[in-house]
Amino acid sequence: MNQMQDYKTTVKFETFSYLPPMTPDQIRAQIEYALSQGWAPSIEHVEPENMMNHYWYMWKLPFFGEDNVENVLSEIEECHRKYPGHHVRLVAYDNFTQSQGTAFVVYRAG
Repeated sequence: MNQMQDYKTTVKFETFSYLPPMTPDQIRAQIEYALSQGWAPSIEHVEPENMMNHYWYMWKLPFFGEDNVENVLSEIEECHRKYPGHHVRLVAYDNFTQSQGTAFVVYRAG
């Protein structure tokens, strides 16, 4: 428990933001889980100064029917290369409950 971040001194994002940054293997595992649930992954990005806005920019359309983790990871990397100064997050939509199954920041700017 000593690795949890102090909520008063750091900016919080989405799911997992009170934990240390995820490793590439942990990110892969989260994407694998989302895909195994049948959720549609989507990638969003935003400038750090606008991160608390309700709307982030969508990177392409959600990947409906996607079942390949590598495709999702390559799109995340491409978004990060195109917008290196932006936060990049993955959102996975659950079309059964019509809600987000998960959302977490993959890259934090600066």
